[in-house]
Amino acid sequence: MKGDTVRLDEVDRGLVHALQIDGRAPLRLVGRALGVSENTVARRYRRLRAAGVLRVVGALNGARLGHNAWTIRLHCTPDAATAIAKALAARPDTSYVHLLSGGTEISCSVRTSTAEESEALLLHKLPRTGRVTSVSAHLLLDHHALPGDWAGAACLTPERAGLLTPPPSDDVGEVSLTALDRRLFDLLSRDGRSSHAELAAATGSSASTVRRRISALRRAGVLAFLVDIPPAALGFRSEARLWMSVRPSELTDVARAMARHPEVSLVARTTGPTNLLAAVNCRNSLDLARYLSERIASLDAIRTLETAPVIRTVKRAGAVLPIGR
Repeated sequence: MKGDTVRLDEVDRGLVHALQIDGRAPLRLVGRALGVSENTVARRYRRLRAAGVLRVVGALNGARLGHNAWTIRLHCTPDAATAIAKALAARPDTSYVHLLSGGTEISCSVRTSTAEESEALLLHKLPRTGRVTSVSAHLLLDHHALPGDWAGAACLTPERAGLLTPPPSDDVGEVSLTALDRRLFDLLSRDGRSSHAELAAATGSSASTVRRRISALRRAGVLAFLVDIPPAALGFRSEARLWMSVRPSELTDVARAMARHPEVSLVARTTGPTNLLAAVNCRNSLDLARYLSERIASLDAIRTLETAPVIRTVKRAGAVLPIGR
């Protein structure tokens, strides 16, 4: 995996943190926050992107449009897991496709926009083969931490980070997407830092129209820009998914407590036999063991815990990754 071989220095890490704050921040402004030149920032970004380590992805905030988010778990025979994971990753409605637990389990996130899509997902669209031994779908009810807010990339001081903080979204009123908006989402999902001129040429619109629509979608909270980087590139080589059953009266308190843990990049309440899902990133397996035996063990309301280590990532927020990654 290229994230294992490319070493990030202080400037690289600052660049990652800056883009996590605002994925479309001008490189001139990023350079100012990092105390280096715009040319240095541009050169570092091109290097990391060419190495397949760092990308910025324009993502649809489906919750703002009333969409449902699901996490899917599939148990497979070992010989089928890779092919099924690749098939799921190729779908435009999936993200964060992982092989877990010795290569016999797959987890992925799926977004559906209507009740009909949800029904079709559960009844028809998931793989149907004798090599899939079980399938479960869990509706995500709310989030207390999201991958875009993960603290693993943080290194800038509050003062420097403040130079990059984008305006807050309005989150007011109904939002409807135009045909242009949908085309922009498709293009930005491949490269969230595409220039307005590039996007205009690809959509047949003017650069000023593209600029105005991107700004409006961001203000409405519909469009977010995420940094897509393997945690291993930042030194976090042990990833895991945690499935927890938590005493209902204390579920919110546990979710909020876990969201403050620096190891955690996702906390969500779910439907199903367990009611809390978390994604954690640790330096190594010993750190993961300490996290489970100390931080998690101190939360008495957690009644059961299932830990599923990530052994391979096939897709993160954006494009499908080479299967060796």
